[in-house]
Amino acid sequence: MTNPADTLYDDIRDLPIVSPHGHCDPAWFASDAKWTTPTDLILTPDHYLYRMLYSQGVSMQEMGIGVPADQKDPRQIWRLFAAKYHLFLGTPSHTWLRYMFNNTFAIDQPLTPASADAIYDQIAASLASDAFRPRAVFERFNIAALATTDAATDPLVHHHAIAASGWTGRVIPTFRPDAVLDPMDDRFASSISDLAQITNCDTATFEGYLQALMAQRAAFAALGATATDHAAEVLYTCWLDDPATYYAKALDGTITRAEAAQFQGHMLVQMARFSCDDGLVMQLHVGSKRNTNKALFESLGRDVGADIPVATDWVHGLQCLLDHCGNHPNFTLILFTLDEATYARELAPMAGHWPCLRIGPPWWFHDSAAGIARYFDQVVETAGYWNLAGFNDDTRAFMSIPARHDVWRRGVAQHLGAQVQAKVFDLSDARSLAPLLATQIAAQTYRL
Repeated sequence: MTNPADTLYDDIRDLPIVSPHGHCDPAWFASDAKWTTPTDLILTPDHYLYRMLYSQGVSMQEMGIGVPADQKDPRQIWRLFAAKYHLFLGTPSHTWLRYMFNNTFAIDQPLTPASADAIYDQIAASLASDAFRPRAVFERFNIAALATTDAATDPLVHHHAIAASGWTGRVIPTFRPDAVLDPMDDRFASSISDLAQITNCDTATFEGYLQALMAQRAAFAALGATATDHAAEVLYTCWLDDPATYYAKALDGTITRAEAAQFQGHMLVQMARFSCDDGLVMQLHVGSKRNTNKALFESLGRDVGADIPVATDWVHGLQCLLDHCGNHPNFTLILFTLDEATYARELAPMAGHWPCLRIGPPWWFHDSAAGIARYFDQVVETAGYWNLAGFNDDTRAFMSIPARHDVWRRGVAQHLGAQVQAKVFDLSDARSLAPLLATQIAAQTYRL
């Protein structure tokens, strides 16, 4: 008898890819310039890879991170990567890399020190061809839509260029305002100045600051944006009677850490209120303590693989925001957690009640076959399927996108197949759910 999971996977394996949240560089698609080297394309953008290598004693400099382009040897870095490739066994990175090597680049041998140069040359030869220009690969990957993540102060020149080019690929921005909402962010002062310049609003006043944020949201939406994205280590929302006072303190550098947390909590509610008006879907990624390796942060800056999960209190943390916007018919809030203990205890019951809430897919450390299985097991019985947000790959590593979606689709098929075998519902029900979970619900949730 055919395994129902096999039937379900066959139904959805070749569906178009909807990628509504990620971190790919829009410049790739604006210029459509050929990628330079296998190292720059595959290793350098992917902190999943170099955090593992760093944990095993490989320095960031050896991987070329923070090293000027004219002072690093991409082939030598690739050889080092090949020598350490076995470290990724058992991780989702190994699954994604193997899929990419085999399916995207037609490599028929494993990556080892002995094969490193040959594989490097084969990938380099592919990248030198027109068939591997960014837009051609985008189309070959059958991507229906891809959202980038862009600072609130980004002038969006690459998105303007994409829109003006006549290319039909759908690459859209996402409004990411963290640096202009958190007074403790080291980029706050300069970002507020940039916000004033790009919007021609007087951000010296709180009202001018709000006008500038609304103007930028509208500018993003005009280029196709359907969502905003927000991050918080500790979830806290509140509504201040006098936010202008806190804002003034933030501008002159006298705000305390406690006051900054209150101001950021207020602004998260304000962002939700804006979303009620303009319809931009709000994403909230919570529970990552950023840049925990102080030495690396001071020498190399942000996002070098030293972010670690922490516990989250969703019920109390979101209460004020939900009091303001939770029942609004034009508001959608997608919640992403790194604290799996909250799936069944908090997120599923919350999404199972509040009409605005959707549960984002397994994120970051849990974006794996086992993480996907745990996710379905913990949220479906309480939240159902229609209160999920589908899948997004959340990646900077463009070439891994089909692999990541394939892992999700296999996870969908395995979960639904098990439900059929357990007689929870019939195969016909599962076959209607499989495309919903693979692509449709993501498109619906993100209003794509």
